[in-house]
Amino acid sequence: MEVTRIIAVRHGETAWNVDSRIQGQLDIGLNENGRWQARRVGEALAAEAIAAVYSSDLGRARQTAQPIAEFAGISVVPDEGLRERCFGRFEGMTFDEISQQWPEEAQNWRRRVPEWQPPCGGESLLQLRERVTRTVVELASRHPGEQIVMVAHGGVLDALYRVATRQDVDAPRTWELPNGAINRLLWTPQGLMLVGWSDTQHLDKESADENTF
Repeated sequence: MEVTRIIAVRHGETAWNVDSRIQGQLDIGLNENGRWQARRVGEALAAEAIAAVYSSDLGRARQTAQPIAEFAGISVVPDEGLRERCFGRFEGMTFDEISQQWPEEAQNWRRRVPEWQPPCGGESLLQLRERVTRTVVELASRHPGEQIVMVAHGGVLDALYRVATRQDVDAPRTWELPNGAINRLLWTPQGLMLVGWSDTQHLDKESADENTF
């Protein structure tokens, strides 16, 4: 059975990442460092055979996906299924602000209660996993024997890791989710398999400087 190879990338840095402010599904663009990270990801994947570049339709993901697509000579295909988790009322706030105003809700978040939904239309972790899994199956099944890129968000990447490693949504996180990291998975109709995670060698500024000479 032919597998689909998936390169999953978290979007580059934003000003709200720096401020630890919750973005959710608000459309926040990349900062200067995030745009640099996006270029570096594109350069790092330039020699790869890529059949399609899918991206969350939010700006920070599309901006990260664009250099990858340009090197591959194809267009970015936006998909709402790759959006970040919806955090409802809490979007635009810091966790400290939430803890001060809604301590019980903050505890539910911190303890990763699977069914808990942020107020005002937020998604639960179970709903997020279902959406991400459905989207990955839909996109990957179009490309048997090929390699595709998916540019998304920290919550989406976290869900992918858990699905691929068969971990529950409330298991403590022991893996990193850096902006601009390259992560690799395989997909077959039997499910996802993890190949490599959190590769950030291309974001080493000293190595990047050396490559400019």
